[in-house]
Amino acid sequence: MDPQQRLMLELTWEALEDAGIVPATLSGSRTGVFVGSMADDYAKLLSRIGPSAITQHTVTGLNRGATANRISYALGLHGPSLATDSAQSSSLVAVHLACQSLLRGESTVALAGGVNLNLIAESAAAASAFGALSPDGACYTFDARANGYARGEGAGVVVLKPLSAANDDGDTVYCVIRGSAVNNNGASANLTAPSQAAQQAVVELACREARVEPSDVEYVELHGTGTRLGDPIEAAALGAVFGAARPAGSPLIVGSAKTNVGHLEGAAGMVGLLKAALSVHHGVIPASLNFERPSPLIPLADLNLAVPQETQDWPNSGNPRLAGVSSFGMGGTNCHLLIAQHPMNTSPPAHRSGAGPAPYVLSGRTSAALRGQAARLRAHLAAHPDQALPDVAYSLATTRSPFEHRAAVVAADRDGLSRGLEALAQEIPAPSVVRGLARERGRVAFLFSGQGSQRVGMGRELYEKLPAFRDPLLSVLAELDRRMERPVSAVLLAAEGSPEAALLDETVYTQAALFAVEIALYRLVEQWGVVPDLLLGHSIGEIAAAHVAGVLSLPDACALVAARGRLMQELPPGGAMLAIEAVESEVADSLVGMEGRVAVAAVNGPRSVVVSGDEDAVDEVNLTWAGQGRKTKRLQVSHAFHSPRMDGMLQEFMAVAETLTFRAPSLPFVSDVTGKLITDGQACSAAYWAEHVRHPVRFADGMRCLEEQRVGACLELGPDGVLVSMGQDCFDPGVSGASGAMVLVPALRTGQPEEQSLLTAVAALHVAGVPVDWEAVFAPGEPRRVPLPTYAFQRAPYWPAGRPLDLPDTLRTDADSTATVTIATATTGTATGESEDPLSGEEESPAERLARLPKDEAAGLSRELVLRHAAAVLGHVDIGDLDTGRPFKDLGFDSLMSVELRTALSRTLDKPLPATVLFDYPTPRELAEYVCNRILGLEDSGPDIVRPLAGAEEPIAIVGMACRFPGG
Repeated sequence: MDPQQRLMLELTWEALEDAGIVPATLSGSRTGVFVGSMADDYAKLLSRIGPSAITQHTVTGLNRGATANRISYALGLHGPSLATDSAQSSSLVAVHLACQSLLRGESTVALAGGVNLNLIAESAAAASAFGALSPDGACYTFDARANGYARGEGAGVVVLKPLSAANDDGDTVYCVIRGSAVNNNGASANLTAPSQAAQQAVVELACREARVEPSDVEYVELHGTGTRLGDPIEAAALGAVFGAARPAGSPLIVGSAKTNVGHLEGAAGMVGLLKAALSVHHGVIPASLNFERPSPLIPLADLNLAVPQETQDWPNSGNPRLAGVSSFGMGGTNCHLLIAQHPMNTSPPAHRSGAGPAPYVLSGRTSAALRGQAARLRAHLAAHPDQALPDVAYSLATTRSPFEHRAAVVAADRDGLSRGLEALAQEIPAPSVVRGLARERGRVAFLFSGQGSQRVGMGRELYEKLPAFRDPLLSVLAELDRRMERPVSAVLLAAEGSPEAALLDETVYTQAALFAVEIALYRLVEQWGVVPDLLLGHSIGEIAAAHVAGVLSLPDACALVAARGRLMQELPPGGAMLAIEAVESEVADSLVGMEGRVAVAAVNGPRSVVVSGDEDAVDEVNLTWAGQGRKTKRLQVSHAFHSPRMDGMLQEFMAVAETLTFRAPSLPFVSDVTGKLITDGQACSAAYWAEHVRHPVRFADGMRCLEEQRVGACLELGPDGVLVSMGQDCFDPGVSGASGAMVLVPALRTGQPEEQSLLTAVAALHVAGVPVDWEAVFAPGEPRRVPLPTYAFQRAPYWPAGRPLDLPDTLRTDADSTATVTIATATTGTATGESEDPLSGEEESPAERLARLPKDEAAGLSRELVLRHAAAVLGHVDIGDLDTGRPFKDLGFDSLMSVELRTALSRTLDKPLPATVLFDYPTPRELAEYVCNRILGLEDSGPDIVRPLAGAEEPIAIVGMACRFPGG
């Protein structure tokens, strides 16, 4: 692929990031792409190598139109997509066409740019033979020493919107394009001779289109190549239009970026536009270099023109700054743009300082890119100490694309953020940093804590700081207080050490307070866009789950909670509860003969059981298990919950439940009683809720149920991470969720600031792939968008060469040494090296050899085989470049390449593969597993996941830009 295409992809991405646009949001939109380019050095370079350099990518990789088309394809854009070649004016003509497309309504957003890379000596030789190059290697624009131009290379991209749309979106507007015009010299002295009349005409036409008086234009960015023929003609044309319209002694200032970066030929106009736009935006006119005395052919004073020899402030005329930009092609195509200052950008917003923790989220397509993002952000913050941290956090979360490799630094100040970023960049564990891999994580479940997790002060910090928590908490407390002897609010919000705070450990207040905090936490994270697919509550927590699922209204849920706590509190005190490290069946056997005195109260894990009942009976059980060397722990409780000692309250509690209105759940949740998804009949039965009080809490079964339901992430809503701790032991972490281990996160943690703990939890879910509405998270602080570093691209050299495809040595046959596949590669390859194959056999195929290997070894070789063939099709050398978990489409495969890979694998294995194999197994990892199973004759159940088929006169605003020129 022509590196000009790759460079334009990078700069398009950077320009969109500069504009604060997440590229994925443009997918399917009428966004147009307009690219100016005239160089084809890479095609000439490949022609030197010959047929061995030709691959399936050659046609599109060398096509100039594909420079624009590839951007549209990569981002899913449906607006016009085209490359323009009007020689040296190509990129400015591309901007002109982009503006016309926006004004016609053909495009809603436009990406316009130009690119020029100098890759072979012949192109420089051609320019020299043409007589245009400066022997000094410098541009002396309008100077007496003018003797040609120095070639430059690079590219630039601007993001364009109608001004009204830019204002509505709150964009930073670098400048507005008031108007533009394009014409041609026609029959001038020769094909490449510039025409003063044509240049004058295009400038006058641009002024008319922009409704601009020539006298108001204060600066013009010249085409300014520094040639003895071109410079005087351009100066004369500008003097006739602009100089003549200005008062004597107030010359038009002119300058040329070619004195800075050379002549970028097809991208030259973009260089001039970027320079002029930034000059207008900042109110500063840079010096035009290499200017000492004017050319005798350019009477600057008579033309009323001036070349700045030093950087200077923009003239203060009292009007919005106005500038022109010229670009002329050697075939006579001339283009002129008029740009103006955006009035809304005249004064920067006041600096705001923010306090409190915030999540600073970063991501990359690879772990190396993620580290690079962290390093770049750390350096950026050091260089911009005036940026308010809340604005930085908001901009990171809302203006950058969330890739697979994710991390977040949760910090309350600049030093903490800097330390976290340094740790992330160096891959050092740090308490403020959470990392994750966001792939198909599976469904999301919320866990609601039970009694025993309460603590004095729970929720108080969130109550004081976050209205989105305080408001629902007060609503719940108001309903509970109507049903309680003493207001729950007075207990929950009591100062630590006060008599009211001590009441929190009384069951009647414990359960009510936990319910209130959990519902408020749910409403808060729900507002932040974190929503569950399933719910699981532990004991009293199941009533919170039932309310969230719509089974009970808030008044009815509060009535049930208040009655439950009150009736339990009124039971005779006494009894005990004991946690035992044992399997449920073992514990049940040990309780035989003790029925009515002690019972299993909870099964919290495969080897974590709680018994509850009369104190003497529980003591007997404790002696039995402790005597066997098992771990036991006496729980601090006021009553023996979920035991026969609860029987005395059941009748009255069921009577209360029968007065309530139950509805079928709108959100599935797991029953504590069965450890399975609750049925509509159970959820709507008063008897079920009475049974719920008496029967064991089957939390371990509930967690396995979540695993079966493909839950990949759980958020515990409660004062601490009690359920998270127990849940870690309830399932096989190697198979949970859609891919990888289940992620369990507590919303709050004892001993940690609540706001920071909650934000860390939300960040942990985000890095695991759970959607978060960051706009809602940051909305209370009214943050604004600020500039940030663009993506840390991880570049590798890609230069044409030839290389045969290597098979794993274990699978190589004699035929492979002669029948090789030649591919275009990034670098020269490393020799595979020969080694004696202990499994070699002249008549044995790779498939037969694979079939003889142990499964683990065969799986490894299958993976290597798939990766080597995939790398060959893609044109890679190092199979380490391929992420085995990324879909083939994301790796760059198209339909033809998918057929090539399937055919190559079928030929190597001597076994036919289905035509849809890369659709059914869309990642190298899944395909390798399929290949291994097919060769070994193992039953294949098919893929686990079912995947779906894939105003006419309005000024145009430049809202984003990116460029790459010599020197970085």
